[in-house]
Amino acid sequence: MKNSIRLTTAASILAAIGLTATGLTGCAGTAPTNIGMIENHLTPCPDSPNCVASYKEDQKHTIKPIALTGTQAETKAKLLDVLNKLGAKVITNNNFYIRSEFTSDLVGFVDDVEFQIQQDGIQVRSASRLGYSDLGANRERIESIREALAQ
Repeated sequence: MKNSIRLTTAASILAAIGLTATGLTGCAGTAPTNIGMIENHLTPCPDSPNCVASYKEDQKHTIKPIALTGTQAETKAKLLDVLNKLGAKVITNNNFYIRSEFTSDLVGFVDDVEFQIQQDGIQVRSASRLGYSDLGANRERIESIREALAQ
């Protein structure tokens, strides 16, 4: 009887772990097709509050561009280093455009973060793939990147 209870308990625990792992990997969402550059600008944010951007946005989505830390090329090199240190996965690295993905440790949510390095600063866009609110995570991320680049 005790062995039967132990097997049932072990099977229940394994099933819970399997369901949790399956559920958590589903939080990544599908990579969006509506991001990138449009007419030489980053895509605007959707209406939901889980996005910030620096290019001509409304008040709830707006964030200041990031200052250059040298030439565009020097800034890009430093930005790529910062992204690497922060655990981002760089998806696109073309000329002065970078698209990266940040994945949360706990649940596996993925945020898409883009940078357009211009002569007068870095335009940014950071958006959550899933959900409605990000509780300020995208804004905090951009500010962390800004701070790391300034050092």
